[in-house]
Amino acid sequence: MYFNKGRKENEVMGKRKKDICVIGGGASGMMAAISAARLGASVTILERMDRVGKKILATGNGRCNLTNQNIRIERYHGKNSKFIYGAFGQFTVQQTLNFFEMLGIACKVEEEKVYPFSDQASSVLDVLRYEMKRLGIQEVCGMEVTQIIPTKKGFAIYTKEKNKIIEAQKVIITTGGRASSQLGSNGSGYNIVQQLGHSIIPPFPALVQLNLKADFLKRIKGVKFVGTVSIYKKNNILRKEEGEILFTNYGISGPPILQISRIASQALQEKKSTYLTLDLFPKFTSEQLDVLLQTRWGYNSNKSLDFSFVGLINKRLIPVILMEAGIFDIQKPCKSITVQERKNIIKILKSWKFIITGTQSWHQAQVTAGGINTKEIDPKTMESKKVPNMYLAGEVIDIDGDCGGFNLQWAWSSGYVAGYWAATSD
Repeated sequence: MYFNKGRKENEVMGKRKKDICVIGGGASGMMAAISAARLGASVTILERMDRVGKKILATGNGRCNLTNQNIRIERYHGKNSKFIYGAFGQFTVQQTLNFFEMLGIACKVEEEKVYPFSDQASSVLDVLRYEMKRLGIQEVCGMEVTQIIPTKKGFAIYTKEKNKIIEAQKVIITTGGRASSQLGSNGSGYNIVQQLGHSIIPPFPALVQLNLKADFLKRIKGVKFVGTVSIYKKNNILRKEEGEILFTNYGISGPPILQISRIASQALQEKKSTYLTLDLFPKFTSEQLDVLLQTRWGYNSNKSLDFSFVGLINKRLIPVILMEAGIFDIQKPCKSITVQERKNIIKILKSWKFIITGTQSWHQAQVTAGGINTKEIDPKTMESKKVPNMYLAGEVIDIDGDCGGFNLQWAWSSGYVAGYWAATSD
C-alpha cells in the first residue's frame, strides 16, 4: 500500500476487497484493523512510535482494565455524549468479552471493572498483535503522518519520512488525542483532519491529577487516606467521589480525583473558578465525629491536643489540620479547647476546602477531553461527513469516559464499527 514518490505503481499486498490504511496503532486502531481484515480488506497500520499499542500497556496500572460491566451514558462526556449509542449498539460489552475470549483472554470482574486473569496488559497487546499477524495486517512503525489528500482513487497519505507517500482506497483515523504523548498520541491527528475541513472541540486534559492552592503541600506529600472528594463551581456541587486519595507536592491525586478532574479541567479552560472539599471521615456525620473527639479527649484531658489525634489520622496531617482550624498552640491540653475550636476542627475533617489552580500536564493525563466534532461524523458508520471514505474512531473524537474501562470500551466499539463499515461500504 505504500511507495516512494516518483514510482509508477503502488506496492500491492494482495488482491483483497479494499485497501485500508489505519492511522494510529492504539486500541481503536488495532480493533479497526482487525475488524476490516476479517472482512477481507488489505490493511496497513501506520504508527508513529516504534511499536503499536504502547498506551494499552499502561492502562489499569499495567493490568489493562478492558471494559466495565456497567456501561451507562452518564459515564461518557463530550458536546454530544449520545453519539456513543451508534457504536455501542453494534459492538457491545458482551461482544467485546467474546472477542477477547476467542483471542485467548480469560476475564475476571472486580467491582464491575473487567481485567484479564493474567493481570497483565501485555497479554492483551500480545493477542491483538497475534491476530493482526494472522490476518496479514501490515504494521509500519516509526511512520508519522503529516497530511492526507483525497484523490480520484482514494487517498494519498504523506509522512515525515522523506519522499514517502502511501496510497489507500480508504483511511481510518485513530490517532488519539494529546494525553500521554510519550505513549503515542500527540494531537497530530487534529491538524490532519482540520486540513480536510473538520472542526475541533478544544482539547483539555481529563483523568489527571489536580494542582491545589496551599503552602503546606510539601509537608504532607505522600499521605494517603480513604475519603470523599466533592467538586464545586461557585457553591454548586457538581460531582462527588469516594476512594483512596493521595496528597502530592503539587496538589492531589488518586482515583476519586481523576474522576472529578474533567470538571475541574474544563472549568479552568473556561477561566471559571472551582474548588474541592475533602471529607476525611465519610462514614461519620459531623455530630458523630464531634462525639468521637470529645470521647477521646475525655480519656485524658491533660494530653496535648496534637497527640490526641495519634491513632485517628495520619500523624503528618495533625499539625496541618490544627493550624488550618486556626489553632496555633497545637500542644495545649485537650481540656483547654474551646467550642469554636472544636467546630473548626470538625469542619476541616469533614469539609476541607482547597482552591484548584490547575491540572498536571498532558504527559500525566490518561485521556483527552474534546476532539473532532461528533456532528461531522456519522454515528452509525463512523464515516466522516466531510470526507467520503474517511473513518474516525477512538480518543481523537470528542468523546471521553470516566476511569474504569469506559475509554477502552469506546476504543473497541468505535474501532470495530469504523473497520466494519470501511471494509463493507462502497
